[in-house]
Amino acid sequence: MAEYLAERGQLGGHELAVLTDAARGRRVRIARRGATLLSFEVPGPEGVRNIADGYRDAEELDTRPSSRFAIMAPFANRIADARYVFDDEPYDLQPGVEGASRAARHGFVRAVEFDLVACAADDASARATFTTQAIRPGVHPGYPFAIDLAISYVLDASGLTVEAVMRNAGERAAPCFFGWHPYFRLSDMPIEGWELQIPADSVVRTSEDFIPLPGEAARLSMDHAPELDFREMQAIGPRELNHAFADLRYDVDGRARTRLRAPDTQLAIAVWQMSGVMLAFTADTVTRDIRRSIALEPMESWSDAFNRPDCAEAIRLEPGAERRFLCGVEIENP
Repeated sequence: MAEYLAERGQLGGHELAVLTDAARGRRVRIARRGATLLSFEVPGPEGVRNIADGYRDAEELDTRPSSRFAIMAPFANRIADARYVFDDEPYDLQPGVEGASRAARHGFVRAVEFDLVACAADDASARATFTTQAIRPGVHPGYPFAIDLAISYVLDASGLTVEAVMRNAGERAAPCFFGWHPYFRLSDMPIEGWELQIPADSVVRTSEDFIPLPGEAARLSMDHAPELDFREMQAIGPRELNHAFADLRYDVDGRARTRLRAPDTQLAIAVWQMSGVMLAFTADTVTRDIRRSIALEPMESWSDAFNRPDCAEAIRLEPGAERRFLCGVEIENP
C-alpha cells in the first residue's frame, strides 16, 4: 500500500479531497465549499482522534456556524463598521445597512465552491489545491478588485501545510490579506486543563467590538499583560481569550510555533506561521460546544488592517503581483 493517498470523496452533495498518510495513520478531509478543512484524524493512545473541531455534516457546511476552519480572504476577521479607505478612496462593504447589523468579518469565500484543480500523492506527501476567481469587481459591494485565490493543503510526515496564494488579476492595486480560522479539540476534558504556548512579545489591545485601538496604542508589551503571557507553556485555566498576539518569535527555520497540548490524551500540536499575528479564541461565544475547543488563527495581518496605516504596506498588492502565506499544523506528540 502506498504511504500517501489523495482521493476524492463526498459529504452529502459536497465534493471533498481526502488526503491520507497511511504510515502514520493520519487523514485529512477538505471540502470544495470554501476550501474548508472538515477533519484531521491522528492516532493517539486511545485510538484515532479527530483533532479538528470542524463542521460535522453537510448542513453545517452550508450554514457555516462559527466559521470553523474558514479560509479568510481578502481580509481576516473584522473591518470596523464595514468601511475602509484605500488609496484615499472610501469604500462601504454594506451599503444601505445601518446600526448594529453592520459587520464585515472573515472575507468573501466561505460559501464559494472552489475548483479542485489538483489531488495527487507521491512518496513524500499527499496534496490538494483549490482555486477560485470569485473575488471580482461588482460581486462584493465595496470591494471593486480582482483577486485570484489558490489554497493548497499538503499532508506529509510533519503534519499539514496550508499555502495561500493571492494574485491581483486587476488593473489597479488592491488591499488583501489571508487568514485561517481552525478550531482544535485535542481532548474531551474541559479546555481549562489544556496547555498553551504562544511565542509573542505583545498582545493587541482592542475596543469592545474587537477592533484594534489606533496606532501604537494597540500594541501592549507582554511584560505589561501578565494575565495573557503564554510565552511559557501553561494551562489555559478560566481565561477567556479572543486576542491577537503580535511580535512573534521565530525558530531557526523561520516558523513561529503556537503550541497546544492535552495532558490526558498526550496529543500535542504546533500551529505554525511564517509571518503575521496569531489570534487565539477559547470559543466562549460559539453556537455549539462552548469552550470545548480552541481556535488558533494564523493571520497575515491584523484585524481592521484595511484601516491601519501601519498595515498598509503588508496588505497592498500591485496589479499582476502575487503574495504567498504559509502556515500549518505539526503533530508533535504522539
